[in-house]
Amino acid sequence: MIARLNAVTAEHHTAADSDFAPLFAQDVAAADYLVFLMRAYGFEAPVEAMLAMTPGLDLSLRTHDRGKAHYLAQDLAALGIRPHEIAELPQCLAIPQFRGSAEALGWMYVIERHTLSHSVLKGHLTSHLPRETRVASAYLSAHEGRVGARWGELGETLDRIATQPAIAERVISAAHDAFSMKRRWYRQGPSGIRHAEAV
Repeated sequence: MIARLNAVTAEHHTAADSDFAPLFAQDVAAADYLVFLMRAYGFEAPVEAMLAMTPGLDLSLRTHDRGKAHYLAQDLAALGIRPHEIAELPQCLAIPQFRGSAEALGWMYVIERHTLSHSVLKGHLTSHLPRETRVASAYLSAHEGRVGARWGELGETLDRIATQPAIAERVISAAHDAFSMKRRWYRQGPSGIRHAEAV
């Protein structure tokens, strides 16, 4: 199922990977990293909230230790954003409530795929923003050394859940929706980011 998702969502991959582009620049600045963390928090926190509300999902896959929004909040705090300011950061409120595990896993595929580049990104930022990554890399380091295993666990769960064509199509449709919404969120940027950048 992972291979199928990789194939049928390929049209989204270049755009999704471009979310990291400013951070891979040779002249990446601390402000670029801060805005990235804010945008990631604004998208992943509400997705995690919807995952937590999905009936039976935790029975299919251990979801309680997959969340990374708290690592994002930790990094933002380390970079000087106060707790009440983190709580007030814009969030993507258009995340739908998932009807079941199929939709939830489609969204999780998109979030988890995002993490596959984290170790490479962390290496680049360590060279270019050593102070920031020294104090604020909990998100990029989350599940370090276990990313591949966790990706495999997600694939096994998808194979177990999507045994019928209709269920597989629900997963695929949800993944398309997640890629599209994530791209709009990162491209447009949530309102209030520019103000928060100056904190």
